[in-house]
Parts: sequence; structure tokens; C-alpha cells
Amino acid sequence: MENVPRPAEELAVLDGELARIEARRAQLLARRSYLLTLLRPEAPQSPVAAQPPPPRPVPRAPETSPPSVQNALLALGGVLLTIAAVAFTVVSWGAMGIGGRSVVLGTVTLAALAAPAVLLRRALASTAEAVGALALVLTVLDAYALHRVALPDTDPLGYTATACAVLAAVWAAYGLLLDRLRTPLPAAVLTAQLPLPLWALSADASLVTLAWALLATAVADTAIVLSAKPVPARSIAGVTAWVSGGLALLIAGGLSLTADTPLDATRPALLLLAGAGLGLFMAVRLPGVSFAGALVAGLAAVTAAGGVPRPSLSTGWAVVGYLLCGAALLTAVRAPLPRATVHGLCAAAGVVVSGAVLWTLPSTAVTLLGPMSRADSVWSGAPGGAREALGTDPGWPATTTVPLVLLIAAGLLAAAHRHLPVSARPAALSGATALGWAAVLVLPAALDLGYAAAVATHLALTAGALTLAVYAHLPAARRRSAHPALSAVSTTAMICALTGAAAVSLLALATETTTLITLGVLLALLCGGAVTLDAAVTETGAAPDGAVPAEASAAFLARSFQALLACVAVATAVALLCALGASAGLRREHIALAVLAVPVAVALLGARLRRRPVALPIELTAAGAGPLAVVLASGHPETVALVLALCAVVAAGTALRPDRRPAAGPLAAALFVLATWVRLYASDVATPEAYTLPVTVLALVVGVLRRRGDPEASSWTAYGPGLAATLLPSLVAAWGDTHWARPLTLGVAALAVTLIGARLRLQALLVLGGGVLALDTLHELAPYVVQAVGALPRWLPPALAGLLLLAVGATYERRLHDARRLRESVGRMR
Repeated sequence: MENVPRPAEELAVLDGELARIEARRAQLLARRSYLLTLLRPEAPQSPVAAQPPPPRPVPRAPETSPPSVQNALLALGGVLLTIAAVAFTVVSWGAMGIGGRSVVLGTVTLAALAAPAVLLRRALASTAEAVGALALVLTVLDAYALHRVALPDTDPLGYTATACAVLAAVWAAYGLLLDRLRTPLPAAVLTAQLPLPLWALSADASLVTLAWALLATAVADTAIVLSAKPVPARSIAGVTAWVSGGLALLIAGGLSLTADTPLDATRPALLLLAGAGLGLFMAVRLPGVSFAGALVAGLAAVTAAGGVPRPSLSTGWAVVGYLLCGAALLTAVRAPLPRATVHGLCAAAGVVVSGAVLWTLPSTAVTLLGPMSRADSVWSGAPGGAREALGTDPGWPATTTVPLVLLIAAGLLAAAHRHLPVSARPAALSGATALGWAAVLVLPAALDLGYAAAVATHLALTAGALTLAVYAHLPAARRRSAHPALSAVSTTAMICALTGAAAVSLLALATETTTLITLGVLLALLCGGAVTLDAAVTETGAAPDGAVPAEASAAFLARSFQALLACVAVATAVALLCALGASAGLRREHIALAVLAVPVAVALLGARLRRRPVALPIELTAAGAGPLAVVLASGHPETVALVLALCAVVAAGTALRPDRRPAAGPLAAALFVLATWVRLYASDVATPEAYTLPVTVLALVVGVLRRRGDPEASSWTAYGPGLAATLLPSLVAAWGDTHWARPLTLGVAALAVTLIGARLRLQALLVLGGGVLALDTLHELAPYVVQAVGALPRWLPPALAGLLLLAVGATYERRLHDARRLRESVGRMR
């Protein structure tokens, strides 16, 4: 339904609204004039007096506010004074005696420290802030001067650490005394970050000691966050706590990962545990950082606990140790902690599990894709073991625990899914399914089982995954489980099953017997899965139209899985026939004929399945066996012609079904014609018309009878195959014929076919006849055109091309119209 009014109606509505607004405006202006006359009785009652006074010009807003200007001036003044003080201290210090120097700098510093108190009493807060900042800088210069004059031989780092501690204490006291100043307390917090690390550096302490100093600084910052009242100081202390604590944990984590003995790993482990305690304390006491604090605490605790035994374990078992420590964090779901803290600890466990799974990816990838490296060794003999069969070594001795890591990760996901939000549970169960499948997949290579055991394990794994995917769609399983989670698990299981089927097929190429057995077992599994799903498809397909979305989704998924399994089964059958042919010692062209048994069987099966959703996908998949057979028979034209003829027979049989006739009928005709051409070429026939004309006559007679019985039949269906059977081979022969008789005869015949098509308005005759006539004429005129072009001046062809482009451009719209009319005229033909 269109609710937008027409332009004329909308314009009338707008005019009416504007008229009402103008009338109301006139009323308000009249009332305003009356009120003005009451307020100014001395004003004459005239129309001029009734007019509203002209609006006063609006003063231009200043670009800067007075406080901003004041702050800028104070900041500039403070900077200049600071520069002057630094220059006086550093450059001009030696020009005065010891007494004068002390008196000048001390007097100026005391005056600068005292001035803000007086300024604050007089409500000059901004000025007091600027002078107070200058006073802080002067105290730093005092500390520098003290070191240069009185303590020149002291250690620079140690003196700087002491000076920073004293300055931080003085500035903190000064800020608490004059609590209206905003600079001293944040400056004290920033300066307090330096003493402990600088003392550690001055004492040539180890990295562990430096990390302890940073952690102690983070603890002090946390105390400031919890106890300080000024917001700027608390904000800066919170940032510095994260920075100092993060640096401490990074140093400790690096030391833990590089320790050579468990004893060496103990010292950073204690630091990591202390950092974990600080992070957990912050997560509980500071709601704003609960998640981040718990995340850092969990990671630090895992690094500490797993780092101690790491030096005495291999890489694989060290990963297992870290993974178990991460799993222990999941017990926090039952701890009496804030929700955000629990989520942070669980997130830390998830990070650890994800890291362990990433460590297993190379081994899993090699297990899946490794057999491809032995593609040049098909049927070369059984390898010595599963690792040799893969052909690539990702470092198996160090990765023997990959299956255990994957199983633990799968179990953790399966156990944790109940505590996740409902929307995340399907993903967790899918992940657990995939990890469990991967664990069994890499098991033979991790344990270096025998080749036969590896193939058997992979086949059993594929069967199990396929069983799970199919079972999830059976009516009994659907009645007992929730649809979203079950659908997610079944989809994951189906992907794993098909991936495993491809992997075991590659793995089985090492020996002839293994290949045949593996393909046969896979074919049985795939066919069994497709047949089993037929019950689910039948039940869900009969569901009422008002079914809930979950049921509709389950029905669609079951139909998709059945079609997918059926298509893969067809491809497996083709591969099995090729393997059987090769095993029997057949040549490639003979294997090509055997492969066509699959399209024949599928065509018969498709006729039985009728309009079931699985019918069309398997027929299209089986049709791919035709090009494969042609490729296998390449190099033997007689066999290629036979393959094309058999494909045409299959297509013609499929065309007997009314629903497949529009596509299969023309395909069958084209394949028959193509088979005829290839056969003529294979027989070195110089006069193809002797063989094609009888076929053309019979085909045209059949086409005439078809058109009489069905006037709506297309000319392409009725006459196209018959005409193409003669015209196209004759055209090919004419292009290679040096005499004039064949091209002339073909041109006359094509002209006649074109005129008949134009007279009877038959599209096939017009297009085929016109195309053959044009190509035949081009062949005959080509030598003369070449001679004429060669005789022309070099500049003339570009000039003619330019004139042609100009003419086409000038009449472009007209040419488009003519082309459109021609296309429509041809399109209306039968």
C-alpha cells in the first residue's frame, strides 16, 4: 500500500499550513503592538508606532573566556619563571658565594611555598596554583643544588632515589596542608614511583629485586587509591599501580619461563603469587577494575604455579601443567566473590586453555595435511608407522601430549558450558566436540602407532563423528534435547566427519589394499548416514507450515546434511571405481567407461526419488563424472566419442522425466551431436556431410512432428540439433578446404536456412543459419580483405576507425534503440 500523497495534494496541504501560520503570526503581532501602546502611553497611536522595534545587534561572542585567558597568562608566567630559576641554578650558580647562593635559593623557595596560602585567602586560586607549581620546581632545583654543592661524591642513582622520596613526602604534606591546590598531590604520587626502583638499580640488585621494588610501589599506589580523597591523586595512583605492577609481573613471568631449575623458578613464582594476590585484592575492593584485576591475578597465578615444575618437564608436559593450573581457576565459579571477579578468573582460564590449544595446532595441521606430501608415492608400500605416513615431522617427541591437552580442553569446555549464558552454550559444546575429535585424530601420530592402526583409528573416528551428526537429527534425539545446542553439535560433528573422511582417504593412498578398503568403508558410512537421515527428513518435511523456527531450522539442517552426505557418497563411489579399475590393471580410457556407471545408477535412483530434495544435488554431482571420464579418455578420440554418446544416453533417459526435460533434453542433443563430431574426427572423415546429412534429415522430420504435436515447443529443441549436426561440422571442414565448392554450397544452404527462419520466425534457424553464413563469408573474403588493407596507406585504417567511432557516437542512442528492437524481435521467435 502506498501512503505517500501525490505532489499536488502535498503542495495543497503545505500551502494551507503556511496560511494558518501567517494568520497566527498576524494575530500575535497585533497583540504585541497593543501591549506596547499600554506600556508607552505617550507614544503616538500610529501604524509606525505599532511596528516592532528593530532588533538590537547581537554582540559578538569573545573567542576566549576571561578564566581561560587568566589561566593561559598564569601558565606562561610560571613557565618563564621556571626557566629563569633553572638557568639561575645551572648556569649562574658559580657567580655567587656559598652564603649568597644558599640565601637566594632558600629565600625564593620559601617565598614560593608560602605565597599560595596568602593567595588562597584572597580568593586568587589560579594564581596560587601557578605559584605552587613554581614552588615544586624550585624544590627540585634545591635538591639538585644540594647534590652539586654539598654531596657531589654520592651515588647519582642513590641520591636521586632519596631526593625523590623526600620530595614526594614534602609535596604530599604540602598538598594536604593546602588542600585547595591541585598540583602537589598528583606530583607527589608520580614522584613516589621512582625511589624503590632507583634504590634497587643503585644497589645493582637482580631483576627479581627490581620486580619486588616495582610491586611494592604498586602496593603503595593501591593504598593511595583506597585511602586518598582527592580525585586527581587517586586517578594517577590507579594508572601508576597498573604500570608498576604490570612491569613487575612481566619481569617475573619472563624469569619464570627462562629458569633453568625449579629452585630458580621459585623466586619469580613467589613474586607472581604476590602480584596475583594484589590483583585479586584490587578486583574485590575496586569494582571498576574487578574484571581486569581478576584476569591479571589468574594469569599470574597460573604462570607461578606452572613455572616451578616446568624446568624439570618436557615441553608437552609443561603445557599440560599450565593447562591444569588454568583449569583450577574454574573452581572460582563457586567462590563467594563478586560476579565480575569470577568472570575475570574464568577469562584467565580461557586464555590459558586457548594458548594450550594453539600449541596443538601444528600437530593437528600436519595430521590432516601431511599425507599430501606423499602424493608422488601413491601405492608405494605401507609406511613404517603413523608418523612416517604423514611425511612431515612437527617435532613429535616434544608433542606427544597433544591428545591429552586437547582432551582436557574439551572436557573443560563441556563442563563449563552449564555456567555460560544460554546463547554461548551451543558454541561451547561445538568447541568441545571439535577438540575431542582433534584429540583422537592426532592420537596415532602422537603415540607413533602402526600404519594400519592409524588408518583404522581415523576410520573409527569418522564413523563416530558421522553417527553423532546423524543421531542429533533423529526424532528421538530431537525430543530429548534442546534444538540450538543439538544443531550446533551436529553441524560441528558433520564438519569433523567430512574432514576426517578426506584426511583418511589421503592417508590410505600409501597401499592399494588400504585405499580400496578405506573408500569402501567410507562409501558405506556415507550411504548409511544419508539413508538414516531420510526418516528425519520425511518427518520434518511433513511438519505443518506453522512450525516454530527451531523446528523449521532443524528440518532445513537435516535436508542439507542428507544432500551433503549423498553428494559426498557419489564422489566417493567415483573414486572407488577409479581405484578398482587401476587395481585391475585397466587403462585410463577403460576406467573412463567404468566411471560412467555412477551417473547411470544415480539417474535411476533420481527417477525413484522423484521430487525429494536430495535428488537434484546427487544428480548434479553425478554429472561431474562425465567431464572426469572425458579427461580420462583424452588421447583416444574413439573412446571420447563413446563416452560422450553414453553421457548423451544418460541425459536422454533423464529427459524422460518432465521435471528434468528442460535441462536434460538440450544437453542430450548437444552431447549426441558432439559425440558424432568427435567420431568423425577420429575416423579421419574428409566428407562429414555423407554421415551428417541423413542424421539431419531424420532429426528435422522428428522436429516437424514435434512442433505439430506441441506448437509451444522451441525451435531450438525441434530443429537445433538436426541443423547443428550438419552445419557446424561442414563449417569446420570449409575453413580448412582450399577449394570453392564446399564453402559455396555451405553458404547457399546457410542462406536458405536463414531466409526460412526469418520467414517462419524461427529463432534457431535464423541464428544458426546467419552465424554459419557470416563465418563462411568471412573465411572466403578474408584473403581479399587482407590484400586490400595491405594496399591502403598506413594512416587510412586509423582514420576510418576514427570516423566510424564518430558516426557511432553521434547516433549512439539510435543504434541502441535498433539493437534493442533486433533483440526483442529475435526473442519473440520460437
